[in-house]
Amino acid sequence: MKHRLFFKWHIWLGWLIGVPLILWTASGLFMVSRPIEEVRGTHLRAPAENLILSYENIVLFADNGNDVTGAKLVRQGDEPVWIVTYASGATARYSATSGAALPPVTRDSARLAAERLYLPEEDVLSTRLFTASAPPVDLRREVPAWQVRFADGTNIYVHAETGETLAVRTRFWRTFDFMWGLHIMDLQTREDTSHPILIGSAALALLSSILGFVMLFTRRRKRRSATDGSAA
Repeated sequence: MKHRLFFKWHIWLGWLIGVPLILWTASGLFMVSRPIEEVRGTHLRAPAENLILSYENIVLFADNGNDVTGAKLVRQGDEPVWIVTYASGATARYSATSGAALPPVTRDSARLAAERLYLPEEDVLSTRLFTASAPPVDLRREVPAWQVRFADGTNIYVHAETGETLAVRTRFWRTFDFMWGLHIMDLQTREDTSHPILIGSAALALLSSILGFVMLFTRRRKRRSATDGSAA
């Protein structure tokens, strides 16, 4: 009687968690099919050029009275630039040769930066500005950014205030991101890895596996008892 009850429960649990298990397995297999560096488009980026400067030519950025939490010296085009982060979370850039504040990144500057970074020789289809309050799905960072779209479907995001490259998003990355959303059962934000649906599905899958082992054990015991009875 117990064996039949376990069998019935196992069947119903199988119907309940069958689809999630298939999605977990298929999405997991897809996500491990390529190295994560290839997913992130690391191999599509031009190598960073060394910034060679003499200390005599470096000028500190102007002090505007705000608390600075970080500053780094980078190369943008052929010029050295300070990228400064303030305690408020705001960012700004300054010329490292004059110390003057630089204006926000223009459309043409963002396009040029993306073309210099991207190794494949693809045409630029569009350059679009996104605000921090409405970031694109494949960026998901609340910062103002230029999206430079190439003909092969790759999007390169350039920070609209600092000129830094934020991300390289290929078509494969977007498919990977969709599979990740399936894997964690969060297709909306694709960030929540601890929610009731996921936890409940995982618990049911574990329960189904345990029931399967119990059924296997009881069936083997039943067969062994039947064999011993026949031998007697």
